[in-house]
Amino acid sequence: MGQGKLFLCATPIGNLEDITMRVLRILREADLIAAEDTRNSLHLLNHFDIRTPMTSYHEYNKIEKAYVLIEKMRSGQNVALITDAGTPGISDPGEELVRLCYEAGIEVTSLPGACACVTALTLSGLPTRRFCFEAFLPQDKKEKQRILEELRTETRTTILYEAPHRLLRTLGELLEVLGDRRVTVCRELTKRYETAFQTTLSRAVAHYEADAPKGECVIVMEGRSPDELEQEAQRSWEETDIETHVQLYEKQGMDRKEAMKCAAKDRGLTKREVYAMLLEKKAGE
Repeated sequence: MGQGKLFLCATPIGNLEDITMRVLRILREADLIAAEDTRNSLHLLNHFDIRTPMTSYHEYNKIEKAYVLIEKMRSGQNVALITDAGTPGISDPGEELVRLCYEAGIEVTSLPGACACVTALTLSGLPTRRFCFEAFLPQDKKEKQRILEELRTETRTTILYEAPHRLLRTLGELLEVLGDRRVTVCRELTKRYETAFQTTLSRAVAHYEADAPKGECVIVMEGRSPDELEQEAQRSWEETDIETHVQLYEKQGMDRKEAMKCAAKDRGLTKREVYAMLLEKKAGE
């Protein structure tokens, strides 16, 4: 008997009609279904009359249980992995099982379907060509601050997940560090009361202070304008002494000529203009 295979099966994020025919077939044909929460997944399987045995695979057993599942696949069993909602491996422990399967030489395939971050992005009305996904911000304050500082200069549309009881706090933190941005707050995606609230961070804070949100939320936030960032950087360099600016590049190992060229580019000047500024500064000393 050959080795089994791991099937990553996307399940609905709300509306049960969003499950694919292929996922239903694999869930019926698999030897075992590994589910994030077996009690939650039982409702889905009962709805589609699927009787395949289930086992739990979640954040708190993701490593030790992965090895158990790998041994089952080595013995020839096919395992279907499902999360509570959406695509396994996206902001859930499925990524660990996939990594360990590849290390063990187990074949993995992903069955496309519902995914909250992509659904919210396409619904947001914000640019979709370039985007980044941050999932849930860390609870650790220092780690969260580091990521928020990174997002301050992010030019791509950013997608974040948030629980309803933490939404207001997160919107306030984004506003404080990043300044006011256009956002779309998506709630209850694919469900009866789905909403896509197109607004700004400041207005979203005011809105949810008065009306507490319900249901799982996805925040889709516009990125910074590249032109605005360039102007901001140029203003910062203009406040730096020209000699200090050139020396910063020299300390990185550049010769004087190359350092002057980089400083000129930062400031939107020609190398000749930078040279003249250096001479003028030297003459004034």
